[in-house]
Amino acid sequence: MAPTEHGECFVLDDGGEVDLDLGNYERYLNITLTHNNNITTGKIYQHVINKERKGDYLGRTVQIVPHLTNAIQDWIENVAKVPVDDTGEEPDACIIELGGTVGDIESAPFVEAMRQLRRRAGRDNFLQIHVSLVPVISGEQKTKPTQQAIRDVRAAGLAPDLIACRCSEPLQESTINKVAMFCQVESEQVVAVHDVHSTYHVPLLLEKQGFVKQLSSLFRLQDSQIPQSLVDKGQKIWSSWKTLTTSQERYLETDKVSIALVGKYTNLHDSYLSVIKSLEHSAMAIHRKLDLRWIDASELEQATLDAHPENYHKAWHQLCTADGVLVPGGFGTRGTEGMIKAAQWARTKPKPYLGICLGMQIAVIEYARSKLGLKDATSEEFDTQSDNKLVIFMPEIDTKTMGGNMRLGLRPTLFQDGSEWSKLRKMYGGAPVINERHRHRYEVNPAYIDKLSAAGLNFIGKDDKAERMEVVELKDHPYFVGVQFHPEYLSRVLRPSPPYLGFMAASAGMLDAVTSRRPSISSVIVNGEGHDINGGHSNGVMM
Repeated sequence: MAPTEHGECFVLDDGGEVDLDLGNYERYLNITLTHNNNITTGKIYQHVINKERKGDYLGRTVQIVPHLTNAIQDWIENVAKVPVDDTGEEPDACIIELGGTVGDIESAPFVEAMRQLRRRAGRDNFLQIHVSLVPVISGEQKTKPTQQAIRDVRAAGLAPDLIACRCSEPLQESTINKVAMFCQVESEQVVAVHDVHSTYHVPLLLEKQGFVKQLSSLFRLQDSQIPQSLVDKGQKIWSSWKTLTTSQERYLETDKVSIALVGKYTNLHDSYLSVIKSLEHSAMAIHRKLDLRWIDASELEQATLDAHPENYHKAWHQLCTADGVLVPGGFGTRGTEGMIKAAQWARTKPKPYLGICLGMQIAVIEYARSKLGLKDATSEEFDTQSDNKLVIFMPEIDTKTMGGNMRLGLRPTLFQDGSEWSKLRKMYGGAPVINERHRHRYEVNPAYIDKLSAAGLNFIGKDDKAERMEVVELKDHPYFVGVQFHPEYLSRVLRPSPPYLGFMAASAGMLDAVTSRRPSISSVIVNGEGHDINGGHSNGVMM
């Protein structure tokens, strides 16, 4: 999946590579999903074809209706029953996001399946929310696109219960009434979702408009008996959410922490969506305002100085004046020399540095060049002919197949003996073992580990076989950490990712204060699992 076309590829515990929207659901709802929560056209067609090949249809003609539409409904019903947190209980509700636009050829079978699913689910068990854009033209809020969209939806057999109107500004009362009248719903069924200061304020915006009451009424939740303990837990989480997210508005310019993100796909910010969210979670946790600076790694290289010196000097100015440097994951050779220069800058100045996946490999290559004198140190991904490949293709990976052949999913990392000094380990509450999600096909070359360690680069975290390097850290540095995994996939609003939280705290000059508040490991690991008492992964730490 090209990041510049699809945005970030999100990875789940089971190794499923899915749409970035599933990351949003995990972050907001503090749940753990599987690859089956992501249904694509290709996946559902393959599912039906496989059933036909096995003879499940007994030789009958296989058609879009009913076979494909039934398969979609069955898939949704099966997935809806799978527990998504560590309570182990079957969920009470399932959210279905039907992407695309009504009328698209690709989404037609899914729209028909939803029409049938409403009937299958039964009265008071199915609710449709239609999301529509209300553009503002010459100062006037236009409702015609919404009116036409609702006509098309109804023509397809769906009847929206709520209409969520996206707009750049708060909806006027006259606009709400117009949508309600021409779309044949009550004014209370029109939900205004205008642009707000932060996406974390959207739940507050919905609550203010009585969204919860609308859901309770349409689903008849008032007839359900909800244990008081769950009510209290929900109210506590909601109170924490409001306290944390509304505090953003009070941050001053003096509370700002500037982070230089040195990447390859900076022209589409969604390529690093989970990284952005992890930084935001950590900034809120330390009560600081995030100033994220986007730097195209290639603009730090000599070629840019020769061709576009103004871009080169601007990029270096942004890097040199930032409080911290972050190099995220990526593939290919473009911009890697610029990343190496950024890592060298952070190491020598010294400035807090966090390298994720490729960013860790970059840190290793830079250290080998500077400290071991290996001027041609590189990665096999960049140069297959080099004599000093510090990063190599993992032996178990198929070198001829590009798709779906990476080391994926939740895997353990063991902190090594003698690493108690590690700033990162302290951020994990001193945990001996952590579980994080991976997505990579290259690894640090084991043949160079002893030389690098002797030169001062500490490999403090390894896999469960002690063969694969997972974490590197410099001891006498404010914060110089590289991790082979992607900790951003498990960051949550109320429980930031430890590597990101440590990085942000170090960049703000608050690392000692933050690490002194980290809980001991005995208080966070429940039943030996990587989950906390609130549901979801603890990553060895609980806020």
